[in-house]
Amino acid sequence: MDRIERLKNVIHQLSDMDEESFAISIPYWQHRSYKKGEFYNEYKNVCKYLGFVLSGVFRVYKYHELSGTERNMLFFTSDQFMSSFKSFLSQTGCEYFTASMAESEIMYIHYDDLQHLYKTSPAWERFGRIFAESALNVVMSNTEGFLFKTPEARYAEMLKLHPDIVQSVPLYHIASYLGIEGPSLSRIRKRILQKQQSLR
Repeated sequence: MDRIERLKNVIHQLSDMDEESFAISIPYWQHRSYKKGEFYNEYKNVCKYLGFVLSGVFRVYKYHELSGTERNMLFFTSDQFMSSFKSFLSQTGCEYFTASMAESEIMYIHYDDLQHLYKTSPAWERFGRIFAESALNVVMSNTEGFLFKTPEARYAEMLKLHPDIVQSVPLYHIASYLGIEGPSLSRIRKRILQKQQSLR
């Protein structure tokens, strides 16, 4: 399946968009490859693109200047839409970094082109509403997870969203996302493995 076909299928699944409506967007989508560690969007920059991940892994993280540490907040993997949500939707400077964690590929569309599609196509306007709602849901779920869920529950949810991430990302990045230290993550992984083995 080629890139455009994959993109079309995911947009159809998300918003039930028909082929004719999707076709008008094709000239606006572009392709880009990223090297490991390359930025999709940097701190204080306005995020001007909506990305669609074809392969690889990206992370959204905050750098704390006083401690010199990084905290992972979100991951994006294959067939997911990616942006610095708040920056992209409001077109204001971003408070975080978004970077590739491996060799990655995306399709992307400029904010202005997407706004043009929203104004000229009811199907794209519907996509925009659903995308904004989905972005809000992701952010709220992430916040509520930190407040109300155990690291083990958040780890299980992460694996549902990103099934192959453990094979692609160093475990210390996952521990950072969960807000725990490496040994705690090792214990969580061991407990989950033991549960899986007991069910066999």
